[in-house]
Amino acid sequence: MTAPAPAALATLPLGDDALILSHRLGEWAGHAPVLEEEVALANIALDLLGQARALYAGLSDLLGSEDEIAFLREERAFRNCQLTEQPNGDFARTIVRQLFFSTYQQPLFAHLSPVLPLAAKAVRETAYHRDHAEQWTLRLGDGTEESHTRTQRAADTLWRYTGELFQPVEGLEVDWPALAEEWHASIGDVFARAGLTLPEGPSEGAWSAGAGRQGMHTEPFGLLLAEMQHLHRSHPGAAW
Repeated sequence: MTAPAPAALATLPLGDDALILSHRLGEWAGHAPVLEEEVALANIALDLLGQARALYAGLSDLLGSEDEIAFLREERAFRNCQLTEQPNGDFARTIVRQLFFSTYQQPLFAHLSPVLPLAAKAVRETAYHRDHAEQWTLRLGDGTEESHTRTQRAADTLWRYTGELFQPVEGLEVDWPALAEEWHASIGDVFARAGLTLPEGPSEGAWSAGAGRQGMHTEPFGLLLAEMQHLHRSHPGAAW
């Protein structure tokens, strides 16, 4: 069987982004700092899971069912950006990760809405995700000394994973430099209002992420995948 052309799989990275981040946010169930945030994070996770399912459904002729795509691929077959697989850490780290990702995802889906059926609905969902993350970033950054320190530390730690968001994906006609410029301006505005310092690019010789789209992932991803796929692999063909 001839392998599908990369352009035919253009939406796979978007589906993988949504699935992996959904799983990460789902890990907060029973552990969020307050009940309202547990519900909010669960709802965001469900939105992302719905996006992943819709994107995978469009690839069923190439890769099989949604379950096969999600639960039977090996680590190197996933094309999610490395930002989405990073551990939750504390609440500030989760919020900063969500701010970085949703600020990228919303304008991306807006741009793709004429050609991607799910994009119009996803734009409305990601607008909420972005607003939720922005409001919490402002509260944490401009809150106590402890919340400010944790939020700034999260930004400094996760910044190295943001450049990969704007690597071109074959088959997606997107002005990636313009998207990156819009993203930087938006993040810079939020950080300025939150009293946070916008991290600079990685220093010379420092490691920077950039291989998730090529199937290379960070160490935490293997543990995430083992947990996410355990039930399906243990009980092949099981269905709810």
